[in-house]
Amino acid sequence: MKKTDLALAIYILAAIVFLIVPMPSFLLDILVTFNIAVALLILLNAMYAQEVLSMSSFPTLLLFTTVFRIALNVSSTRLILTSGSPGKVVETFGSFVGGGDLVVGMIIFVVLIIVQMMVINKGSERVSEVTARFTLDAMPGKQMAIDADLNTGAITDKEARERRQKLQEESAFFGSMDGATKYVKGDAITGIIITILNLVGGLVMGMVRGGLPLNEALEKYAILTIGDGLVSQIPSLLISLSTGIIVTKASKEVGIGELVVGQLLNNYKVLFSVGGALIGLGLFLPDLRLLFLVFGFALVILGQVMNGKQEIASIEQEVEEEEVEADNIRKHENVNSLLQVDPIELEFGYGIIPLADVNQGGDLLDRVVMIRRQIALELGAVVPIIRLRDNIQLNPNQYVIKIKGVQVSEGEILFDHYMAMNPGYVEEEITGIPTFEPSFHLPAIWITEAQRERAESMGYTVVDPPSIIATHLTEIIRRHLDELLTRQDVQNLITNIKENNTTLIDELVPKLLGVGEIQKVLQNLLREGISIRDLVTIFETLADYAATTRDTDVLTEYARQGLKRAISSKYFSTMEMTSVVTLDPNVEQMIMNSVKQSEQGAYLTLDPGITKQIMNSVEEEVSKLENLGKNPIIITSPIVRMYFKRLTEDYFGDLIVISYNEIESNIELQSVGMVTISDN
Repeated sequence: MKKTDLALAIYILAAIVFLIVPMPSFLLDILVTFNIAVALLILLNAMYAQEVLSMSSFPTLLLFTTVFRIALNVSSTRLILTSGSPGKVVETFGSFVGGGDLVVGMIIFVVLIIVQMMVINKGSERVSEVTARFTLDAMPGKQMAIDADLNTGAITDKEARERRQKLQEESAFFGSMDGATKYVKGDAITGIIITILNLVGGLVMGMVRGGLPLNEALEKYAILTIGDGLVSQIPSLLISLSTGIIVTKASKEVGIGELVVGQLLNNYKVLFSVGGALIGLGLFLPDLRLLFLVFGFALVILGQVMNGKQEIASIEQEVEEEEVEADNIRKHENVNSLLQVDPIELEFGYGIIPLADVNQGGDLLDRVVMIRRQIALELGAVVPIIRLRDNIQLNPNQYVIKIKGVQVSEGEILFDHYMAMNPGYVEEEITGIPTFEPSFHLPAIWITEAQRERAESMGYTVVDPPSIIATHLTEIIRRHLDELLTRQDVQNLITNIKENNTTLIDELVPKLLGVGEIQKVLQNLLREGISIRDLVTIFETLADYAATTRDTDVLTEYARQGLKRAISSKYFSTMEMTSVVTLDPNVEQMIMNSVKQSEQGAYLTLDPGITKQIMNSVEEEVSKLENLGKNPIIITSPIVRMYFKRLTEDYFGDLIVISYNEIESNIELQSVGMVTISDN
């Protein structure tokens, strides 16, 4: 057994023994003094504790000291009633506190009891109860905050465990304190009852057995009763005060003394005001002039000292901030922040700032959030954070869209105007400022708010400035989404799929394909506007064919065929026949004959003259579809599709090239032309 455990066991056993076995008066003097010392130790430790858990054993300590104090009270009562001599400490306290006056001693003792019962003990009990309830109620929210910090990476697993453990300890502590304060209350009530019994019993014993007159018996036993009550209630009062300090402690960083004094004397304006008030009272109260003037000038001087300290602290803080800023500038690591390139940036002139300022009613930020959500639902890829910033170098109404720090598009709007576009069937024109819609470069006009209703009634499509910017930004992101898909994004997608498809991912990555190869396949799909939301189907297809080829272009074609239902629903309708253009088999054969293989992949070596003829034919046939109001779709054989798309993408960016294997069997197609070349 450790020495501390042995000492604690002796402390508790001694209290139990003293309840039963009579104690000599000299030993009672020693133990009463020891009890007062323990109470002072507890009080000062409570004052200097940095946080409540520094006194986590306080509820148990409260129980032990209460039992020990009651044991001493019982022993002193036994000595008062049997011998009338409970020791020097009790007699001295009884005589000294009252100054030899029995009435004064009784009044002081009663006042002490009232303070103990009605003020300190009752207040501590109430604060303990409320603190315990609020601590337990706040526990789920604090646990959620810890989980949120852990999920965002703000804290480590070890720090999260430590915080949870501390949270549980605090909850258990305040719950225990709520119950432990009942011990102090019961101890105070017990002290009052014992005091009454001492007084009554002492009078009876002094008059009956001691043969003392009533006056002598009252004087002797009243003094002993007061002394016994004081040596019992003073430690109880100190521990009750310690309880109140512990449960009302607000700061977890400083001791209660530093906290209270620092906050009380921190504001020099308050010190000046109070000092001035005391000086003013001293001038109008001649009898108290000296006293009030001394305190008044003392507070004014203290206020001046505090003001000087605060000014020095403020200057030191400014100097420290400047030094830190200078150090940051001098540090070579600071250059790293300049190397960061935002994936997507939207810069705008100062005239467009109100559209992005929530305080001015702008909803551009909300529209940006909706863009990310829309593209995630439509194409299955997570759009990186879109950075919005103003740029005073731009024209007031100009905005610029950048991808990876490079400008890819721009536009200009009129803040207080609307853009009206003729869908093609509006006969009557409306006056306005001619312009072009930035997303698709369609002719449009700027109209005022007063013209909006009339334009809509005439059939014009009317769009507000935020919608123009949002639509433009959405189209730019769609076109460049394949560039924005990083390996880390692909790894995140793989991790999400793995939660419910562990076998598939374990088979595919990294045994058959690496993350980079999967990235190339997904980029190929996104480049042609094919959604990658159905990752399970894509990964299943890759797992089926990756064992025979690791050519990402070929694997892309297999993935497209696996997604034929989605592709068919995107471009074709089951309710009506779809007009398309086909590819001449002779042209397909020429393309296949010009395919060359290399370590970097396949490429075309087609004669430039033949390429020009093919492009002229494509332009002619696509024009037929556009004149019919149809999407420009060309159907090819599966083996040729990717090479033909690669051949035409620099000339016709919006051309849709689909193979026969990517079309559902229930789709009806009508060929309105064929891409071919002359025999010459």
